[in-house]
Amino acid sequence: MRKLNVLIAGSTGYIGVQLVKLLVKHKYVNIKYLCGNSSVGRNISYFDKDLKKNKLPKITKFNLKFLQNVEVIFTALPNGEAQIISNGLLDKNILIDLAADFRLNKISEYLKWYKQKHNSPKNINKSIYALPEISENKVKNFKIISCPGCYPTSILLPLTPLIKKDLIKTNNLVIDSKSGYSGAGRGVHQKFRNKNLYESLSAYGVGFHRHVSEIDQELKNITKKKINFIFTPHLTPMFRGILSTIYVELKNRKSIYDVYRELINFYKGKKFIIIKKIDSMLSTNNVINTNNIQISVCKTKFKNKFIILSAIDNLIKGGAGQAVQNMNIKFDFKINEGLK
Repeated sequence: MRKLNVLIAGSTGYIGVQLVKLLVKHKYVNIKYLCGNSSVGRNISYFDKDLKKNKLPKITKFNLKFLQNVEVIFTALPNGEAQIISNGLLDKNILIDLAADFRLNKISEYLKWYKQKHNSPKNINKSIYALPEISENKVKNFKIISCPGCYPTSILLPLTPLIKKDLIKTNNLVIDSKSGYSGAGRGVHQKFRNKNLYESLSAYGVGFHRHVSEIDQELKNITKKKINFIFTPHLTPMFRGILSTIYVELKNRKSIYDVYRELINFYKGKKFIIIKKIDSMLSTNNVINTNNIQISVCKTKFKNKFIILSAIDNLIKGGAGQAVQNMNIKFDFKINEGLK
């Protein structure tokens, strides 16, 4: 099989570098261009020494002419920039965006949550919100593949089967998520310069984090009803990983065993989803450097209430790995190609 020529825009950020590290192991990918701004002329190994042994192009400034020479464009850029690139896509191009440019279906919602006008409204209908285990082969019908945010990935994967099956109440979900500081990008030290990232735990975006819009949209798509939830993210003194804790109430006559069985059945055969035994305690350490998500359901002293734990690596399952997974689906590669 001929290799796909690939361009990575935003290749020097934490997720961009992680994407390069995955794609160099993908036997059907040729990395044609690595693009950046302040790093033009550098080798990507400057940002990760593990890449020294790979023959990779030097970082260059993005040019629309490059689209003539590639099939796939990955964008790990600040919000708004993938929209501009999407306007120049050729028929042969597939855009896989790791930012938020095509996650929301309404331009009014994008303006509300991201405080900027959408520069490619015509391309929203050509895009899909692609959580691979949920959207599956639907991605084959779209030119623009929008990868979910890291927090929503850790939340939607455990909740989607339970809401679809009507096992839980949706009027008072409480979601508490803790992330490694890499989730805030390379500018994290400047953004949180007044906090000691290495020795403190910080809540932020309380009640109004941008991912609220994404979670709300996708949960409503399941039931067509209003879902009430509270989401609070935290920054932790670790580099990578997310642990989400979701407090849930069962519907009448349902039990935690119904929940456990539904998760097992729904994700049967899904390579990257691991449903742990009831009451298993999870750690981010179990998923670091993998494209896996681990999910556990835990009892409480109340029969009708339980706790969901989910753990992912925010840079892989919550970012670069999910992008590669979507590409594998789009081009009929093995789902774990480049992700073994």
